[in-house]
Amino acid sequence: MELSALLAQSIVLPSIPRIIALLLGELDREEPDLRKVSQLISTDLALTTRLLQAANTPLFKLSGKVNSVPEALAILGLPHIRAMAAEAATAASLKAVPGIHLQQFWAYSLNVAKLSRSLAGVVRQNQGAAFTCGLIHAVGELVMHLGMPAEIAPLDKEVPPLDIKRARAEFKQFGYSYAQVGAAYVRRWQFPLPIVDALEHQYAPFESHVYEPLAGVIHLATWRTRAREANLSERAMAVTFPGEVGDVLGLDIDMVLQQDPFDWSAYS
Repeated sequence: MELSALLAQSIVLPSIPRIIALLLGELDREEPDLRKVSQLISTDLALTTRLLQAANTPLFKLSGKVNSVPEALAILGLPHIRAMAAEAATAASLKAVPGIHLQQFWAYSLNVAKLSRSLAGVVRQNQGAAFTCGLIHAVGELVMHLGMPAEIAPLDKEVPPLDIKRARAEFKQFGYSYAQVGAAYVRRWQFPLPIVDALEHQYAPFESHVYEPLAGVIHLATWRTRAREANLSERAMAVTFPGEVGDVLGLDIDMVLQQDPFDWSAYS
């Protein structure tokens, strides 16, 4: 399928049912705890994209400037958040994405977000934007599986969705990968340009005269988290470590591993 045809489809991203239930319960209180609301939304990539999409619309005159869930909540009122949560609850009935183990995918995405935020702190980048990038970096993978399930199923058997070599395999097969798909969506949603560039160039940061540090941060966080998913040995991690990206950011493998979250998210 051509990328333009995929992007022309109407895709509904699935939310985590448990998070939706907890969010609706909190919003139903007389005085919702905004910190708890922010924490809940920040664990769900579909809710995060909905919220940032709304906050970056020209209506609020901050189009392309809102990087994170806390920033978005400071702009949008509770009535808007309640309406968004109710809409997401309807979409939450979607409990399956062909070829994707959703619980694993959600936990993986949150781990990349945590690690991205930590790495961004080390290299002095916007940690809120890095967390957002990490959480939604593979949103294009969901879009591809929902929009072209028959085409992508054979690839899943050869290279699983969370394999370290996945982006390369997709690009070889289709001429684009989840990185370009995700970037196209967030560009349409008017997300900040650094987030758009980070998603688009996450597979090959700093190539073709592109320099967006967040892309390098996401690349390293993705490598580390996928290496953990694959249970790679220390030797295998040393062999696969993207040293050329680490060199640009001033990070070696030991420095990256030191940023491992103390609370890796798990799935059942």
